[in-house]
Amino acid sequence: MVAVFNKDVLSWYLITLKLKETVDANLKKSPSPQWQPLPRNPLLTNGTPGAGGETPAPALLTTRQDPASVAFPAQSPAHSPKPQDPEWVITIRGKLAQARAEEAACPWARLSVYRVPKSLRDGDDRAYSPQAVSIGPLHHGKRRLRDMERHKWRALHHVLKRTGHDVTAYLDALRPMEDRARACYDGRVAWMPADEFVQCLVLDGTFVLELFRGALEGFAGDLGYSRHDPVFAMRGAMHAVRSDMILLENQIPLFVLDRLLGTQQGRPEQTGAVAALAVRFFDPLMPTDTPMHRKDRSMLESSVAASSATASFDPLSEPMLHCLDVFRRSLLRAGLQPTPPPAARLWPRMWSVPRRVVADKRRQQFVHCVSELREAGIRCRRRNTDRFWDIRFDKGVLHIPRILIHDGTKPLFLNLIAFEQCHHMDVDATPGGNNITSYAIFMDNLINSAEDVKYLHDRGIIEHWLGSDAEVAELFNRLCLEVVFDINDSYLSGLSDQVNRYYDYKWSTWVASLQHNYFTNPWAIVSLVAGVFLLLLTTMQTFYSAYSYYRPAA
Repeated sequence: MVAVFNKDVLSWYLITLKLKETVDANLKKSPSPQWQPLPRNPLLTNGTPGAGGETPAPALLTTRQDPASVAFPAQSPAHSPKPQDPEWVITIRGKLAQARAEEAACPWARLSVYRVPKSLRDGDDRAYSPQAVSIGPLHHGKRRLRDMERHKWRALHHVLKRTGHDVTAYLDALRPMEDRARACYDGRVAWMPADEFVQCLVLDGTFVLELFRGALEGFAGDLGYSRHDPVFAMRGAMHAVRSDMILLENQIPLFVLDRLLGTQQGRPEQTGAVAALAVRFFDPLMPTDTPMHRKDRSMLESSVAASSATASFDPLSEPMLHCLDVFRRSLLRAGLQPTPPPAARLWPRMWSVPRRVVADKRRQQFVHCVSELREAGIRCRRRNTDRFWDIRFDKGVLHIPRILIHDGTKPLFLNLIAFEQCHHMDVDATPGGNNITSYAIFMDNLINSAEDVKYLHDRGIIEHWLGSDAEVAELFNRLCLEVVFDINDSYLSGLSDQVNRYYDYKWSTWVASLQHNYFTNPWAIVSLVAGVFLLLLTTMQTFYSAYSYYRPAA
C-alpha cells in the first residue's frame, strides 16, 4: 500500500517538472518587454542639466510603433510607397506610377493602325478581318492566312534577284525605325521580338510594293512573274488581296513602305512615291460605277509625288499614314468644302406656317427619308460626277452622284468609318474628320425602305449588284449603328439645313400633293381639267341667275 502511494506521488512530481520546463522554454521564446527605455542621447535634453550635464529623454518607444515613423516624421508623396502601407495599397501605388509614366509618354499620339472597337465589330467581325492575307503584325501568324506566306517569300526573292541586294540591306534599313513603327500599332505588339517584328515589316512591305508596281507596270514585264501566277497577276486572288489591304487592322505605316521602295531604288530617303502607287492600285475599289477619269488620276498622282501640291488637292498634300488613309484622302480629293447654311428668306406669312418647331439643334438625323421628302415636293436627281459624296441641293431638288453597291461596299465603308472613329483627324491636314461617316449617315437617313431604294435606282442614283432593294436598304441602315457622331460637325450640315427649311413650308407640300394626285397620268389630267371647266360653268350660271334676279330685264 505504501509503495503504491509513493508511485503516485512520483508520477505527479514528474508531471509537474515537465510542465515547469515547458513554461520556461516558452518564456525564453517570448518577445522582449513591451516598454523599453530609449538609450541616452546627449542631443536630447530638456534644457535643465542634471548630473553629468545631460538628462535622459523622457520618451518611451513601444515595439508596436515603426521606428522610421518616429525618426523621419516627414510625409512622402501620395504615389510613393510607405513602409506601413499594406501590400494591396503598395500595389495600387505601383499601378498609379505606371499610369503616370504612360501619361507622360503619351503613346497614343503616334497611333495610326487601330484595333476596331468591339462596339463597332459586333455582328460584322468578318468585315474587319482579313480573309486572304495578313499585312502587318496584328494578324500575323494566323492559321487561316498562312497559305499566302509562301507567296510573300516569293515576292522577296524576286526583289532580291532584280536588285542584286542581300536581304540584310532591307533588314538594316528598317531596324532603326523599329520603335517608331511599333508605336503606330494599337494592338499590344510588344509580345513580338524585335527580329521577328522587323522581318514581318520587310516581308509584308515587299509583298505590298510588288502588288503596287505590278498593277502599274504589269507583272510579266520587268517584275518577272509568270502570266499564270496565282497571285501576282491581274486576276485570280487579286480581288481578295486588294480588299484585305484596305482593312484598318491590316496596315503597314507608309514611312516603312517608302523606306523599302527607296532602298530598292537606291534613294532611301525619298517619300511620296508609294502613295502615288497606292492611288492607282486601289482605283477599282472606288464606290462608283465608272473608274476615275485619266485626267483626275494623273492629277492625283502628281499631287502626291510632288513636293508642293496645288491647293485644289489639299487632302493629298500632307504626309499620310498608311494605305487606308491614302485611299480615304483620294476619295475626298478636289478640296471638299462644307455647304454653308441657308440665308434667311422673307417668305409670305400665309405660306410659311411650319409643321413643327425643332427646339433642339442637335438633331438626330440629317434629312427625312425619300418618301417623306417626295410628299414635301423635294425630288432627287442624279448628279454627273464621280465624287459620290458631292451632294447638292437647289430649288427643291437633291442632286446626288451615282454610287455602285456590291459585295465589297459594306467592308469598305465600315473600315473607313472605323478609321474616322478611332483616329483624331483634327491633328492632320485632312479637311474634316468625319466626311465618310457624314455621307453614310446621310444616306441612312435618306433610305428607310426598299421603296426608297427603288426610287433612287429609277433616278440613276443607286446601282447595285445585290439580290434586292431591301438588301441595299439594310446595308445603309446598319453602317452606323454604334457610331458616335456630331451632326453639326459635318460638311453636310448646311445642306441639311437647306433641305429641312424647304421641307417645313406648306406651299411646297400643297404643290407636291397636287402633282401627285392629279398629274400622275393623262386621264387624271383630263379629269382635273373637266372638273375645273364644270366648276367655271357652275359659277357663271350662279352669277347670271343672281344678276337677273336683282336686275331684271326692262
